Amino acid sequence: MSTRAQGVRPEHPVALVTGASGGLGQALAVELDALGCRVAVHYNSSRAQAEAVADKLVNDCVVVTGDVGDWAQTSALYEQVAERLGPVDVLVNNGAIRKDSLMAMQNPEQWRSVIDTNLVGAFHTARACVPAMLRSRWGRIVNIVSPSGLIATAGQTAYSASKAGLIGLTRTLAAECGRRGVTVNALSPGFMITPMTDTLPAHVIDAMRDKAPVPRFVTPEEVARAIGLFLDQDCMTGQVLSIDSGVSIT
Repeated sequence: MSTRAQGVRPEHPVALVTGASGGLGQALAVELDALGCRVAVHYNSSRAQAEAVADKLVNDCVVVTGDVGDWAQTSALYEQVAERLGPVDVLVNNGAIRKDSLMAMQNPEQWRSVIDTNLVGAFHTARACVPAMLRSRWGRIVNIVSPSGLIATAGQTAYSASKAGLIGLTRTLAAECGRRGVTVNALSPGFMITPMTDTLPAHVIDAMRDKAPVPRFVTPEEVARAIGLFLDQDCMTGQVLSIDSGVSIT
């Protein structure tokens, strides 16, 4: 019987990071590579950035694309990863979009697009990856959430709903998968200066920084270092780990 059938962590797990061309996604891919993973670097529209991330990795890797909000495209990108690297052992649902607006003025199509990418997309990738994880009796799913899923932020009903829903998905999927060695957790970063956030007005950024008990922003690299904990801990599942300068307790 192989070690994988016994539920032992593979020596070089295959990790799929969605949205890996962005600031946090890049840091997560680099950290997983340093931990010995073979990383699938996913992007939706920024191929050049994704390839730049792949160039930083030491272990075998692959660059894949597809709209995770679409089931057919998600299935296809999973098959690409499985063919090139093997079945996914570690899934990091990092891909997300943000289209903020007060609900009274929100375009319904924009609202739905946030839910489709951030929440439905995480369902699609998990649905594609979980069967093989259950068969091998070892797997890790880490969903990137946000303090906006825990506390109210005016103008973010779509983003907040998507991240709160992702926390619910995390906990319920953890209950479904735990007996087969698959853990499902959420990582909640605080505010970071990334391509998703650098368009915010300076006064908004300053207010967010000063509100936190630790009045500074976290860095993508600080957040990414937590990924090793999820890989190592067999009994940690259904949890939300916040690395947010304390903003979620205010």
